[in-house]
Formats: sequence, structure tokens, C-alpha cells
Amino acid sequence: MDRAWWKEAVVYQIYPRSFMDSNGDGIGDLKGITQRLDYLKDLGISVIWLSPIYRSPNKDNGYDISDYHAIMEEFGTMDDFDEMLQAAHERGLKIVLDLVVNHTSSEHRWFLESRKSKDNPYRNYYIWKDPVDGHEPTNWGAFFGGSAWEYTEETGQYYLHQFVPEQPDLNWDNPAVRDAVFSMMDWWCQKGIDGFRMDVISLISKPEVYEDAPLGEGERYAFCGDITANGPHVHEYLQEMNQKVLSHYDLLTVGEASGVTIEEAKKYAGFDTQELNMVFQFEHMDVDSDENGKWTLKSLDLPLLKKIMSKWQTELEGKAWNSLFWDNHDQPRIVSRWGNDSEEYRSISAKMLATCLHMMEGTPYVYQGEELGMTNPVFHDISECDDIEEINLYRNLVTETGARTKEDVMAIISRKGRDTARTPMQWDDSANAGFTSGKPWLAVNPNYTQINAASEIRDPDSVYQYYKKLIALRKEHDIIVYGSYELLAPEDENLFIYTRTLEKQKLLSLCNFSGEKQILPEGVAALASENQGVLIGNYDTPDAEYLGPYETVVYWLQR
Repeated sequence: MDRAWWKEAVVYQIYPRSFMDSNGDGIGDLKGITQRLDYLKDLGISVIWLSPIYRSPNKDNGYDISDYHAIMEEFGTMDDFDEMLQAAHERGLKIVLDLVVNHTSSEHRWFLESRKSKDNPYRNYYIWKDPVDGHEPTNWGAFFGGSAWEYTEETGQYYLHQFVPEQPDLNWDNPAVRDAVFSMMDWWCQKGIDGFRMDVISLISKPEVYEDAPLGEGERYAFCGDITANGPHVHEYLQEMNQKVLSHYDLLTVGEASGVTIEEAKKYAGFDTQELNMVFQFEHMDVDSDENGKWTLKSLDLPLLKKIMSKWQTELEGKAWNSLFWDNHDQPRIVSRWGNDSEEYRSISAKMLATCLHMMEGTPYVYQGEELGMTNPVFHDISECDDIEEINLYRNLVTETGARTKEDVMAIISRKGRDTARTPMQWDDSANAGFTSGKPWLAVNPNYTQINAASEIRDPDSVYQYYKKLIALRKEHDIIVYGSYELLAPEDENLFIYTRTLEKQKLLSLCNFSGEKQILPEGVAALASENQGVLIGNYDTPDAEYLGPYETVVYWLQR
């Protein structure tokens, strides 16, 4: 085993705006996080990843940064950050920051200078192009809809923005940009942070030639993410980042790499490539998508999920490291998505989904509230939503075109929208779930009176207590971290079954993704019947021949 602390860690993602409000303004903040560190210490996690806390106009919830060296005023001050960092370290908890350097805010001083004139010293910090035939330089489309180019009157040129117009893309081909980014990263490392989650890092290197891309039927723009991902110099730039910054510290580094292939992942996170520790890939998040992308009510295709998850498990083994996640700030709540959030099955299915993920090889990520089995809220009107992606979708499909009904689109947003994961953390059954004494920036899920941290901490059979046990087991048993993986019964439409093996030890992990009793396949039942004990499970008395609705059990086969 090539041991590393970040392989053995469990990471907890905090979306600061929704975690804990200390001053009653309805917005979570750094002092609120500090107040809740003992809760996270008790849960057993070892690393906290903070979504962006930097100064920002909040056109995209903090992913549009106007000053990398300052804290968003709504979140507090740099003194508050220093206090939180020290308090976390005193509890043995590490802090990982979100690094957003594919783009800045249009209010960043670099861009304010860059747009002034073509000969400004900061002009080449961003990507500027002349119009072509009086129109955009290319037919590239932004992630949130519309063109990826924005025209400015000052110089008669367009700048590239892969997200909203207020998020201009940095020009990583300019050495001055890279030096400025690396200097900023080093400044945070010297403050004592423990790593970076790198936002859309696979998009930083743009194509050598800017030209139109093929369009599908009825398309006006070609999706820029398919054009810019894994560009020609991305690995060169990350190796330079590693050499100049990352290698000087003992950090956890994870790159968000949408559209990454197995072969590319081996470059980003290979044990011998000197780039990053691991990547976030999203292939498994598309198994309930269709021709409408994620904006669909399509149900889970479990055989496809197993195929994808198993591919990443086996093909990276010994070569690179996996990150393991179901939830994050961009994904709906997993218990509502692939489990069952009814009163009868919410807790059971949340435990099953947790077991399925945490028993695999890789570093697990727990998103705030996931450890409680928090569920998607139901949005009835677009006025209840905050996310720019949802608002643009509604405007396009309902307001402007009438292509879909309001009810249809709100049902899809309630199932797949990003705001489903951003409702405030449910701490207790007091007003606003104990999140704030004021009016929360986004409405609290009404089920907080039944689902909250205070009640689950008291309940020995809660989702919280189950997560606590899962996290503790990872610390106790090397096989969970370092064991090899093998999928069994790949075509079964209801059961996710796999083994983990390390030297003479072997585990059998059984997960029922259905609400019906499932008889185990004959070969699996034979293995289960010879078990040498139960490691963990969500039923009191598991049976080696079948699984109950949403049951999970992990058997020792060899000890």
C-alpha cells in the first residue's frame, strides 16, 4: 500500500451560504462554521471543503471572484477565516478551499483594466477576439445558455466567458496569469490551508485555433464544454502548478474535470504525473439523463451506473486515485434522486446509498446534510429559486417559448435543480431549522421538523449515526481504503454487489436499490452464506439469501 492521508480521509463539503448563520442576516457565514466544528469532529470527518468564500458579486453563488485575497462580506472577515482555520486545526480538522481560476468576476480589477484598451497591461489576462462577419468570433455556447462571447463597446472586441457574462475566462496561455494564480495559491498555503478543490480545472487550456464547431439539429450554439475540456496545455499547466506551489506543501488536491476520460484522469491524478491527487468525474451522474440532458424525470439505470462506477474502480486501480461522491452543491439530494425519500424508506435507503459509495476505493465526499438524509424540497414557482441555471431554463422553456408547462418545468427543477442541494442545513426543529434567527436567503425545507441534526444525534438508529459508523470503519480497516474491487452480478437491475480484497481479507458489499425484496443470485448467496460476520448493515437481522427493500449489508468473507 502506498499510504497517503488524503486517501484515508473523509471530506465534508460545506456550502457556506447555507450551513450556519451566526448574525441573523439569513446567510451562512464563517463564524457559523466555527460554531459547528464540534459537530463535524463528532461525525468523524477529517477534511472540510469550503465552497467559495472569496469576495464576489454573487452572479454565480461565489464562483465569480472579484478578489482572491479577501472574504465575501456576507461571510465575514479575514480575521473570521483565521479564527475558523485555527479552531479547525485544533480539532484535527483540515480545511480545503475552492480554487476558481478558469475565470474571474467581471468586477475583478484585472478585468476592469483589461477591458479598457487593447494595449492595457492586463489585456492578455483574458481572451479577446475580433468580430467575424459582424458577429461572435465562434458559435460556442455557454454552460448556462446563450453565446460564450460578450461584446464590449470600449474596444469593439468580444471576450470569452464559458459561464455567465460576468465570469470572463482567464487566458492561461499568458505566463503572467499563471504566475499571478500561483502566487495567490501560495499565499493561501502559507496561511495554513490544507488543499484545493479546483473548479472546472479541465477547461483552463483553450484550443490552439478558435473556430466554429459542428451544430446539432436545431442548435444555435455548440456547447463550449465539449470544445475546451482537456485542452492542449492543461497537463503542462498543472505540472507547472505542482512544481511551483503544490509540491511545496502536504495538500489534498482534487480537480473538477467534467467530461474527463479514464485516460485523461490518469494524467490529472496519476501517481507518477505530478499534477493532482484525484479528480471529480461526472460520468456516473448522467445515468438518469436523456436527450434533454439532466433536465428530465428519467429514472436510474442501475446496470449502467454499476458499469461506470466499476470502470473507474478497476481502471484507475494502482495508477490513480478516485473521488467518491453522490451529492454536492450542483447535484440533487441522492436520497430523493436514487433512493426513496418517503417516510417509510428515507432512512433505510439513505444508509444503503452511503454504504454503496463508502465501501468503494477512493476518497469519499459527504455533502452537508447528506449525513442526515436531507431530501429535495418541492419548488412550486420559479420565484422560490435562486440558481441562475434554473432561472434561465424556466425563461427559455416557459416564459419565452411556451415549450413546456410551468408545472412540468418546476417538477424537473424540484428533481434535478441545483437549489435542491442548497436549502439551509437542518440543525434542529426550532424556527428556520436553527440555521438563522432571520429570514433565510433560500427557504428551509419544511420537513426540517422531522429531519434535523439534533434529533438524529439522539437517535442511535439515525442516518447520522450510520454515517458516523461508516466513517469510523474506514479509519479502522485498511481493506476499505486500499482493497481491490470486483463487481458481481453486473446485469442485475436491482442489486449492486461487489467485493473488496486486501491480502487475506475480503468483504462482500450488497445493496438493494429497489423497494422490493430481492433474492440474491445463486453464486452470491453461496458466498454470503459462508460469511464470517457482518461489518455493517441497515437491517437488524440480515439474511444471506435475500435483501429486503433498500437493504444493505457488508459481510466479512475472510478476516
